[in-house]
Amino acid sequence: MFRSFFSYLAKAAWARKIVAKWSIAWKMASRFIAGETLADGIRVIKTLNAAGINATLDHLGENTDSPEKARQATQDIIQAFDAIEEAGVRANVSIKLTQIGLGISDELTLENLLQILNTARKYHSFVRIDMEDSPVTQRTINILYKAREAGYENVGIVIQAYLYRSEADIRKLLEDCFKVRLCKGAYTEPAKVAYPKMKDVDANYDRCAALLIDGSLARECPPLSPDGKTPPIPGLATHDARRIDFAKQYAAKVGLPNDAMEFQMLNGIRKDLQDGLVKEGYRVRVYVPYGTEWYPYFMRRIAERPADLLFLLPRFNFK
Repeated sequence: MFRSFFSYLAKAAWARKIVAKWSIAWKMASRFIAGETLADGIRVIKTLNAAGINATLDHLGENTDSPEKARQATQDIIQAFDAIEEAGVRANVSIKLTQIGLGISDELTLENLLQILNTARKYHSFVRIDMEDSPVTQRTINILYKAREAGYENVGIVIQAYLYRSEADIRKLLEDCFKVRLCKGAYTEPAKVAYPKMKDVDANYDRCAALLIDGSLARECPPLSPDGKTPPIPGLATHDARRIDFAKQYAAKVGLPNDAMEFQMLNGIRKDLQDGLVKEGYRVRVYVPYGTEWYPYFMRRIAERPADLLFLLPRFNFK
């Protein structure tokens, strides 16, 4: 019930107009979000890098409703790559396709994506396409393949374990040598396309994680990392200690070294897990969002973990 409610609020324009004006809302959101400026994002990444953690920088925004806004979002993302290069930090960039035009046309989206990929290529960097809700899943994958057809290898995708189709999607993506980030999924989906029970999502996450680990050992793919030296590695995005333990144990069983997979987490969540994994020799990457369009992202974080709301409330004075 709570998940559905907060997922609804994430898309509700009326709620955004009200909640985004509350100072308490921003105080709570700032646990997850670096700040409203690109400089805020770079500042947080420097701190993460100093702790041995890599980052993915995300300029918040989604569902743009005009070509002009989509093109401006594209330029904002390009500026993020410029800032990463100038600061010399260890980070790549994540994007949402609805931010750069998917709600308008696939052609505009691909045009903008190729501009971003070209900038990333210039800096020997990488772009991760975030997965959004199920109505755009296939279109997102189609555009990923179109980018590959245009000659860009420096792009990967996120797959969500709560969708029934995800295991088949991962098998195909591995066959075609794409870098995949696996997460559980942050949107409210109908039972006809997604597992309604968390125990089933968890089981599918473990199956898909095993696929990615096996794939990193078995497939013969060209090096796709920015430095051109290491093969694609599985990106396992979760704060669930049980899922992490499964992946660690399975990787050890099949002989995958600790530094040959990457655990990925969100800024502001489970710092203890992040630091512990670094000490054990695993790669860790933290997703660092920034920007003024923080409201939908914040609501989805609460939808994923309503208990976080109860944790945060006592920290603030409402007077």
